[in-house]
Amino acid sequence: MCGIVGILNCEFAKPVEEDILKRMRDCMTHRGPDGAGIWISSNRNVGFGHRRLSIIDLSEAANQPMCNENETVWIVFNGEIYNHSEIRPELEAKGHRFRTDHSDTEVIIHAFEEWGKDCVQRFRGMFAFAIWNENTKELWFFRDRIGIKPLYFTQQQGKFIFASEIKAILKYPGIKKAVDEKAFYHYLSFMTTPCPDTLFDGIKKLSPGSYGRVKANGQIELMRYWDVFDHTRLLTGLTEQDIAEALLAELRTAVKLRKVSDVPVGIFLSGGIDSSTNAVLFAEDEKNPINTFSIGYDREYQNYQNEFKYATIIAKSVGAIHYEKCLSEGSFLDFLPKLIYHQDEPIADPVCMPVYYVSKLAREKGVTVCQVGEGSDELFCGYPSWNTFIRFQKLSNLPFTYPIKKMGLSLLALMGMQNKIRYEWLRRVTSGEPVFWGGAEAFTEGQKKNLISQRLKNKFHKFSSYEAIRPFVSSFNEKAWEKTPLKWMSYLDLNIRLPELLLMRVDKMSMAVSLEARVPFLDHKFVELAMSIPESITNKNGEEKHILKKAVSGLIPDEIINRKKQGFNVPVYEWLFEKLGDVAGKKIRAFSQRTDFFNNTSLERLIDSRNVRLWYVLNFVLWYEKWIEGSEINDQLYKG
Repeated sequence: MCGIVGILNCEFAKPVEEDILKRMRDCMTHRGPDGAGIWISSNRNVGFGHRRLSIIDLSEAANQPMCNENETVWIVFNGEIYNHSEIRPELEAKGHRFRTDHSDTEVIIHAFEEWGKDCVQRFRGMFAFAIWNENTKELWFFRDRIGIKPLYFTQQQGKFIFASEIKAILKYPGIKKAVDEKAFYHYLSFMTTPCPDTLFDGIKKLSPGSYGRVKANGQIELMRYWDVFDHTRLLTGLTEQDIAEALLAELRTAVKLRKVSDVPVGIFLSGGIDSSTNAVLFAEDEKNPINTFSIGYDREYQNYQNEFKYATIIAKSVGAIHYEKCLSEGSFLDFLPKLIYHQDEPIADPVCMPVYYVSKLAREKGVTVCQVGEGSDELFCGYPSWNTFIRFQKLSNLPFTYPIKKMGLSLLALMGMQNKIRYEWLRRVTSGEPVFWGGAEAFTEGQKKNLISQRLKNKFHKFSSYEAIRPFVSSFNEKAWEKTPLKWMSYLDLNIRLPELLLMRVDKMSMAVSLEARVPFLDHKFVELAMSIPESITNKNGEEKHILKKAVSGLIPDEIINRKKQGFNVPVYEWLFEKLGDVAGKKIRAFSQRTDFFNNTSLERLIDSRNVRLWYVLNFVLWYEKWIEGSEINDQLYKG
């Protein structure tokens, strides 16, 4: 796990400067405190920088940037290729010679030499990497199938610049810092900015399962190499028990692959089905006790109760060395400056805070790699609210319901309920749009139109965030073998919410403390299998995670399987009625007086309500202060 950065000169631009490249690289020292490397081509048209967090092959021979034998292929790589030891013998049999003992980076180089861009199809792992091919004078860059690792890029001043984090790109002199207002509009919908945009105008992010090629003249070609529905099919001739056993076998393989490391590995353990399964599978065949880590809060809240009890049950059952840490509202306020710095662009999920602190706890206890449970809920209908979406969508799909929907929409409008979620759902299905726009919606279209300034309201008068999901609707309708509401929901969240919100928060917060996070439930082979299961089995009789529960029955205690889902959460709602709400009100009011993004009247209503959506606005405001206005991050307002 590392931080990568690179510059490609195009159109006779100024040669790559070493001191600038080093500044860009070293602002990501947290991603790689164990070493730093740099390479600049002899003509100074290409430069790569690398910060190393040593995980696999700790020798200096595995340092990056790395090249092939004749220095015609150069790479910078962030991530892990879990099956590199399987690919290496095949390459050796074809005549490739290796200089390292077991570096996965070197496997990528020779795989690219042998198979070109198609090498990525052979990799099982998480990755973002860039390759310069001196023979063809082309830069190639790749992001893993699910989007576990981020990669940002921009083309300005006659240069193509890429990096693991936006802050590295911003270190290049003259890079503009302005808001992409379309991305801002989408942020208010999805709590994040969908690919390929970021909140920074002119800075993009590579979509999951995609690669890019940049020619020496700056011409860019972007292509998608993986879509889950290109690799799924209806499972026929299998009983429910057969499917459950196949799931467990594939998950066991995914966990085993993610145990491979030359440094200590641990488990984030909440006590739910996913993390408990991770812990039990990880502990299999382990000779030494595993390390597990849990986060809770200083007191019980109405909307959140600590899960230490359940985490302890699992930890004891596998003989783990278990660590716990309690957080408070003060922890959240103290964390705000770090949050804004490490996010780069707003990720309006307050769970960033506990992810940071549990990562910090693991690092303090000597662990460098941890397995996390993201992805299971999206694959197996793990959210109770999803069944509500499914019922509403199926009801709306019934023939002859259009007049009823139109009448209901008109009645709600007459009642002044355009800002209510019921109106928005009816508006969507009446317009032929899916009711489900993602598992993490912030503001509806009506709420956004009221919230934003008159200038932006005019600008986006005929615009909707449906434009962000429209390409996925088309792809789903074209490729999905089962066009059910649940399959649509899983597919959409695999493309937006998971890579750009949930996985982004894991990457940014874990790497902030130099910890690598691995995600067994999002192994692409496991994802392909899960998405091949019919909805009637995945969510049988409306039971969330039905088939997964069947798969892990007997592996983890029934007490864990049958407990009510809680989720990894933060008591932001309660804190907004305390000090956090005061901080939010002061910050947002001051921001609105000097900018033109929000409607002041609507903002005041939101501030007075102390609704959780206030946090989404505050996250944007703090980001704008730091990255657009350049305010100092140690503002004493955080301390009250």
